[in-house]
Amino acid sequence: MLKLFEYGKIGECAWRDELPNGLRLCVVPKPGYRKKMAFFAANYGGADRKFMLSEDWIETPAGVAHFLEHKMFDVEGGENALTTLSSRGASANAFTASNMTAYHFECTDMFYENLELLLKFVSTPYFTKDSVEKEQGIISQEIKMVEDEPDYAVYYGLIRNLYDSNPVRDPVAGSVESIRLIDPDLLYNCHRVFYTPSNMVLVAVGDIDPVKIRDLAFKILPEYNLPPARRDYGDAGGEYPNQLHFEKEMEVGAPIFLAGAKTKAGLSGDDMLRFELTASLALSVLMGRGSPLYNRMYSEGLVNDTFYYDFESTAGVSFLSFGGESQNPEQVCLRVLDEAERLVTSGVEQKFFARRQRSAYGHEIRGLNSFDNICYNVTVAGFNRYDYFKTVDVLESITAEDVRRFLAKYLRPELLAISTVRCARGEKDV
Repeated sequence: MLKLFEYGKIGECAWRDELPNGLRLCVVPKPGYRKKMAFFAANYGGADRKFMLSEDWIETPAGVAHFLEHKMFDVEGGENALTTLSSRGASANAFTASNMTAYHFECTDMFYENLELLLKFVSTPYFTKDSVEKEQGIISQEIKMVEDEPDYAVYYGLIRNLYDSNPVRDPVAGSVESIRLIDPDLLYNCHRVFYTPSNMVLVAVGDIDPVKIRDLAFKILPEYNLPPARRDYGDAGGEYPNQLHFEKEMEVGAPIFLAGAKTKAGLSGDDMLRFELTASLALSVLMGRGSPLYNRMYSEGLVNDTFYYDFESTAGVSFLSFGGESQNPEQVCLRVLDEAERLVTSGVEQKFFARRQRSAYGHEIRGLNSFDNICYNVTVAGFNRYDYFKTVDVLESITAEDVRRFLAKYLRPELLAISTVRCARGEKDV
């Protein structure tokens, strides 16, 4: 049954329901807005390559989830759902990450007709041998192009530094070799396992009717309620990285690097939300724009405007990272570790922490103006069983001591790995 949840502090509300088939539905009303958005996602991404099917463990090649996303727009009879949505004035797209595949559109008119089409084509697979072979050629070209990107090389260099066997090591799109192993039967099997309603979330935002949306989902989607698939990501390898250094030479204007460390994985619910917010706040205090460390490194020319930090939790792993352009990446890492040690020893200055916390609070509030941001974060929260709209409450409960403990545990020299792309050609592992 649809239930209204109200969040007075942030001025938001959300209608929620879990249908008999297991689909989790969230409708966020935005009265008076012309734009409307729908976001339909499966808890299935590039890292979900080993799963249980009919009492047997199935291992699939890298790239199946991404390949499936490409093929789901094909409709029996030769039509393409993306073309149809565009002809109705909707802006539609899809993406595959390591932990999810999402299909979405935004429009001002014909929202319910577009939603009906979205639900139908995502839940009704149609593949042929010829169309799969054609798509193999298209995706192969995409893979070859992205492999020439320095940002791609430096990111996967870091992931392979951190993890020895977890499937996040492999690109979401797979390789030219791995996608050659994909056929219609494999796609149908993966769709049957992961595109079941109990493994999916539907989010809609705008001046829309939650009852009409629920009724459409109830009418179109399968009735069966299968339990989520058992999946195996392998061993994350403990707290230490698989290796400390990766270096590659490419045609770049300036060296780029990405350094990172593993953090606590396997969390869900409110514990996951709190840990991720603590991690992001700790990194902001340590090296965010306007922090003492960032200001020093910038003034000395160690970093420039490309410097950034991130925290990622996905597919059985969790890690922090920071990087950008620098002529001396190793020196940047030393400065970060030294500053972390200083904050751990001396404590985080309370006034500076409070400013960072207020800044993070403001960032979350501003995010509520973005339909894309709401859809994505409500979906992630749905998969991980926490309430996205309680983010600011959790954020306010984090203390400077929580940040100090995070830095003490995860910003240590023996835990930090670095991936670097330098100016030249060739490749080497150090």
